[in-house]
Amino acid sequence: MLNILYEDDAIIVCVKEAGIATQTRQIGQKDMESMLRTYRMQKGEPSYIGVVHRLDQPVSGVMVFAKTKEAAADLSRQVSTKAADKYYYALTDGVPEKPRGTLEDYLLRNGKTNLSSVVSAKEPGAKRAELSYEVLEIQNDRALLNIKLATGRHHQIRVQMAHAGWPLVGDRKYNFKENIKPGSRPMCLCSYKLGFLHPVTKKKMEFEIENPYHFM
Repeated sequence: MLNILYEDDAIIVCVKEAGIATQTRQIGQKDMESMLRTYRMQKGEPSYIGVVHRLDQPVSGVMVFAKTKEAAADLSRQVSTKAADKYYYALTDGVPEKPRGTLEDYLLRNGKTNLSSVVSAKEPGAKRAELSYEVLEIQNDRALLNIKLATGRHHQIRVQMAHAGWPLVGDRKYNFKENIKPGSRPMCLCSYKLGFLHPVTKKKMEFEIENPYHFM
């Protein structure tokens, strides 16, 4: 079931559930691109869907897709030039010493393992990664963070949080503190707010969903 927040002739803004891929070539696996193509065809529209940014499969949150190639080109430019604003909520194992701060690292992606790691800036292929965070709540050595991405690297938040000593709760790939078993709690990372300029009207658009991780 699609959760669409906004739609017009150029864009579709929707909420991706955790566990659904943004885009995949695996036969039989649900992904946002194919679901939105089907949705458009059922309405009698062209099936084109432009994927302009991605969320990891375990991550939930707000996404924007283009309905025309022109809109896709404009939104892709905004994402690549950091003109689009992306904010996340995350639950971490461990609490940052400072209530707010900035993390700057260099990341290297391993194409064979589909993992990224923090490396020296001089490492061939390393890409600079930056994010800022603010601690919102603390409970039992876990922290709820508000994160703003300044760059968009592969698994960036997950890798930088783990490297800093605060891996994400439920992260099966990078959480070195948890013995995570199948069926355990999903990874606690949600893209809760997205801002960009409308590719046609140039109006500032912002979409936000509720925080799913308040401590109970």
